[in-house]
Amino acid sequence: MAAAGDRRSVKEIVYDASAGAAAGAIAATFVCPLDVIKTRFQVHGLPEMHPSGRKGSVILVSLQNIFRNEGLKGLYRGLTPTLAALLPNWAVYFTVYGHLKELLHSYEGGKGQLTIASNMIAAAGAGAATAIATNPLWVVKTRLQTQGMRQDVVPYKNIFSALRRIVHEEGFRGWYSGLLPSLAGISHVAIQFPAYERIKFYLAKRDNKSSNELSPWEVAVASSFSKVVASISTYPHEVVRSRLQEQGQVRNSELQYTGVIDCIKKVFQKEGIPGFYRGCGTNLLRTTPSAVITFTSYEMIHRFLLHVSPPEEKHPEPHPKPDGGIISQKERQALETTIL
Repeated sequence: MAAAGDRRSVKEIVYDASAGAAAGAIAATFVCPLDVIKTRFQVHGLPEMHPSGRKGSVILVSLQNIFRNEGLKGLYRGLTPTLAALLPNWAVYFTVYGHLKELLHSYEGGKGQLTIASNMIAAAGAGAATAIATNPLWVVKTRLQTQGMRQDVVPYKNIFSALRRIVHEEGFRGWYSGLLPSLAGISHVAIQFPAYERIKFYLAKRDNKSSNELSPWEVAVASSFSKVVASISTYPHEVVRSRLQEQGQVRNSELQYTGVIDCIKKVFQKEGIPGFYRGCGTNLLRTTPSAVITFTSYEMIHRFLLHVSPPEEKHPEPHPKPDGGIISQKERQALETTIL
């Protein structure tokens, strides 16, 4: 953690954003088929199962149906906008998250680990900035993934076609469908990131090392546990968000929701509490390995970038001597060596 008064260099910010984007892209490509299924479960509910089918085979049946009806391309619907959204998503998130942690750390005196409350504030602030900046691309991703199930709509050709049509048919408001539940979903990162940071801290403390020295396996443990807890705690908002984002492409008035409250009421009246957890099992199968891949890849890529091209050393401001003079950088280094 940077000391109070330190400022992150441009290189450090670029490393954060680059490592995050690369890690997110790797994870998104790996779990895209499960993401497609999860989104369709959220919007359309579970598929009809053959009476003799086993209860646990719903995911396999969904994969088979999509592959049979839409081919391999169907399993990767929405991957392009997902990857396109990840670049600004992680660039914004890690930049804002890093700056907020730096400010909060300075506010707390620049000593020791950030408190859980401060980590939650930093994660929530970064999540809000990211949600507002990238919501249009997530709207497009959701609709591209579900349009294969709709026979009564003209499908979008690509990301830019979708963005143009949404503005033309629904106005700029269409780009921000589901933004309110997305902002409510800030609670997800407000739980996940502090939990991740705290678990890393305890694992490092246990072995008397820094969190930057944790093994990939230890990073995987921290990322998986924090992701499961956050996902189960905040999943209902994802269902509401997906239905609001998808409905603009549907012309059946009976399926229209006038807003977040109306959507919550209708889902509860029609499906009860289970309706808010449609696709949750699939989501956990997707998000847990995705979190492991993302965070482990991020940590390893970030360490590699720092090793290949370390940021320039920060030169701290001169420290006053007891007699009113100034301690030089060389004297300070000698003093630190003696103390250590």
